[in-house]
Amino acid sequence: MKKLKHLSVVAMAGMMLVACGQNKKEEQVSSAQETETVTVADETATSQVQDTIEVELNAEDTMKFDKNEIRVHAGQQVRLTLNHVGKLPKSSMGHNFVLLSQGTDVNAFATKAVQEGKAPDFEVPESLLAEVIAHTKTIGGGESVTIEFTAPEAGTYDYICSFPGHASMMNGKLIVE
Repeated sequence: MKKLKHLSVVAMAGMMLVACGQNKKEEQVSSAQETETVTVADETATSQVQDTIEVELNAEDTMKFDKNEIRVHAGQQVRLTLNHVGKLPKSSMGHNFVLLSQGTDVNAFATKAVQEGKAPDFEVPESLLAEVIAHTKTIGGGESVTIEFTAPEAGTYDYICSFPGHASMMNGKLIVE
């Protein structure tokens, strides 16, 4: 009888630890997702959409953006700051932000940008600007650049880094609500 009581206490304690651990994992996942998405203020909480939303996007030497999704409202003014948080120079690990028009073939755009771009900056070639909604200049380690643009109509838009070889890893979605 004593053993049974002891066993049930141990079993309950174990279940409580497992349950607490699961909640902790859910919080960590939730927190990680929040760092990957920038979202405008909840419309139910505010009567108006913010006139301008500030977005910070960090890029590093490992060819990654820190956000793979950005959410804004149609017609909203977007002030985007791209920070190159790495150390490598623009000539070897330059980064930029290029927001593409809907329907643009990302791979074809990236290929053409590399073919027509000029070292060391590899700025977006003039021949491709018709497929671009907004873009920054190319920056190197420790540099930042800020641009402003008006969010396009509702939909999902691709953004990339067009520096040679980066678009396949450095990309994301601008979701316009």
